[in-house]
Amino acid sequence: MNYLAKVYVTYKDSVLDPQGEAVKGAVHRLGFNEIEEIRIGKYFEIKVAQSDRTVETVIEEICDKLLANVNMETYRYEITEEL
Repeated sequence: MNYLAKVYVTYKDSVLDPQGEAVKGAVHRLGFNEIEEIRIGKYFEIKVAQSDRTVETVIEEICDKLLANVNMETYRYEITEEL
């Protein structure tokens, strides 16, 4: 059985997001002044083949070791079975 993991990585709330601030400024210049905050993140789709380890374990190790800087970023993921 194969799985698809969708991983979302974003800055922690306590970390300044300069790209998000730049986009927010541009959005305000377009007249959308009701926008209070924009945060930029990363999105990954990872296909995982069945193995001896759980899919969750594999994805968490990849996120902790490569995809996210756990000091500054947080991540969440969704895992679904592929048909």
